[in-house]
Amino acid sequence: MAAAYAAVTPEPLDAARLLADCVSPDDGAALLFWGVVRNENEGRAVDQLEYHAYAGMAERQMRMIAEEAIARFGTGDIRVVHRVGVLAVGEASVAIVVAAPHRGEAYEASRYVIEELKRRVPVWKREGYVSGDREWVPGFAPAEAGVAEGGLL
Repeated sequence: MAAAYAAVTPEPLDAARLLADCVSPDDGAALLFWGVVRNENEGRAVDQLEYHAYAGMAERQMRMIAEEAIARFGTGDIRVVHRVGVLAVGEASVAIVVAAPHRGEAYEASRYVIEELKRRVPVWKREGYVSGDREWVPGFAPAEAGVAEGGLL
């Protein structure tokens, strides 16, 4: 039976470990989505992203999304891990590993997981710009919900 795993962590992500922990002898494909901090957004030079999350709720939602993908696409295990804290350009912020008997299911499930994660999971980001300014990415900012400024949930 396929399993769903989800975690929120301040630690750097380890692609090799995530893949090794996910793949079984039943799988003919393993797909890694590796989301990284890029150096530009909407024409502004970015030098860091700061992620905040309501960890318990985020992990439950990510696990639920992974379980939905397993059921919907018939995959093997799915692992979803999201970073929190301040990340520099080039650092990985989210990893999704999907193991499956065939590549088609792995690709479909991976796309489903990242799109649903962005839509449903309580993870917020604030961009830090080369200019020194910082702004919450449009949407729901934790400060709007009464979260203490600068604190990780």
